[in-house]
Amino acid sequence: MTEMTLYGLKNCDTCKKALNALKTAEHDVTFVDIRAEADLVTKVPTWLAAVGAEALINKRSTTWRGLSDTERAGADGDGATSLLMANATLIKRPIIEAGDDIHVGWAKNVSDALA
Repeated sequence: MTEMTLYGLKNCDTCKKALNALKTAEHDVTFVDIRAEADLVTKVPTWLAAVGAEALINKRSTTWRGLSDTERAGADGDGATSLLMANATLIKRPIIEAGDDIHVGWAKNVSDALA
């Protein structure tokens, strides 16, 4: 079936759930650890252009809560790229690349579209 790349964290339950569902649906899925293996310099600008900072930044994370007000303020503009590259755990997960499509998270709409 469709070749996909899933960017996430190995210990993230949502990423595991998404990976298992996609494999069960017989997709060819490659897992890439967003902290250790992902080329964020290339990927972050592409993801931001496709889905925007609001969808890509995980504002419910402990990393987000630990940022200063100045750092948070820079997340809306051009500063989002550098902020996400410096803090990979701020990226909402999983990121799933399926051909030219980029999906963020594993909500029902994403699972219905892919699984």
